[in-house]
Amino acid sequence: MMKFSVRSSDLQKALSKTVSVVPTRSTLPILENLLFDIHANTLKITATDLEISVSVSLEVQGGQNGTIAIPAKKIFDTVRALPDTNIVFTIDTESNKVKMKTDNGEYTLTGESSEEFPAIPEFKGETEIPFDVPVLQRLIGTTLFAVSADELRPAMMGVLFQFSKGQVRTVATDGHRLVRVVHSNIPAVKITKDIIIPAKALSLLDKVAAGASTKVLITGTHVMFRFDGTSLISRLIEEKYPNYESVIPQDNEKRLVVNKHEMLQSVRRVSLYSNSTTHQIRFSVAKDEIRVTAEDQDFGSEAKEKVSCDYNDDEIEIGFNSGYVVDVLSHLEADEVEFRMSSPNRAAVISPAAPREGEDVLMLIMPVRLNN
Repeated sequence: MMKFSVRSSDLQKALSKTVSVVPTRSTLPILENLLFDIHANTLKITATDLEISVSVSLEVQGGQNGTIAIPAKKIFDTVRALPDTNIVFTIDTESNKVKMKTDNGEYTLTGESSEEFPAIPEFKGETEIPFDVPVLQRLIGTTLFAVSADELRPAMMGVLFQFSKGQVRTVATDGHRLVRVVHSNIPAVKITKDIIIPAKALSLLDKVAAGASTKVLITGTHVMFRFDGTSLISRLIEEKYPNYESVIPQDNEKRLVVNKHEMLQSVRRVSLYSNSTTHQIRFSVAKDEIRVTAEDQDFGSEAKEKVSCDYNDDEIEIGFNSGYVVDVLSHLEADEVEFRMSSPNRAAVISPAAPREGEDVLMLIMPVRLNN
């Protein structure tokens, strides 16, 4: 028999971090459960889909040691529907009956034996890389949008993390756009290692991140992010990442600086008139001015706008998919951005005009062929 009590608000916070990992329909029914593990007045709740595992620990009152697997959706929906109150759990580990009692109600459900629950990968003696949580969230937020969804290219379905002395690089690409962020203010990085973390794990990280700092641990097959009371473990994508450096042009001499917000709003408006299949927009860049134009000949619609910029080079016309331009501009934390171009058929490189100290952000978009 296991018995413990906990505040419903504390339990709800812990459950909301774990249920997002639980698969809705699984060929392994046990994965639709959460593992409750009580040890010395600490309740550890774990969820896994075999690729990603999240564990959250919280203090409880009067817990006898023991483990049980509890249906995730049922317990989360129950606790979420309760007012902030004390819940007393009584769990019969023989019959797997779970009884929850509050001041005004009693709820009984049937769990499963914890022996069925998959083992979570273990980390012993790995080097810990300390990270500020806001830095980690910014690295993920800046790169995640450019990850590929193409299952035929599994390496590109995650973000490449390259750890080297004192710095980390994160890279994402789907073949149409590419993002590279180099962050150099991580003095404690002593290892040199490249890993690819799946996009799904990184999008979950934002939900489970807690506290001001985290520690990253890496094995040959898995990565762990350890926060205050919470940890996320993900299987790595064990593929070779494409040689992204070869795609970044080094000789884009035409430099244009523009207000990001004005440019973004202009592209959003004009793209409403672009072809719904190609989403093509045209930038005609001349001295201190960009003309943004789009047309859809099938419907006889067109739009054009002028945006002032800082540019003093030969005129150039270049076409882009408007969706990619919007994505890139939306994910750059800067008021002024710099476009570097060379010709209509070469990639454009976009970055903040005034970089943040210790951080180098580069985004690249492949152009589309203009049909005149």
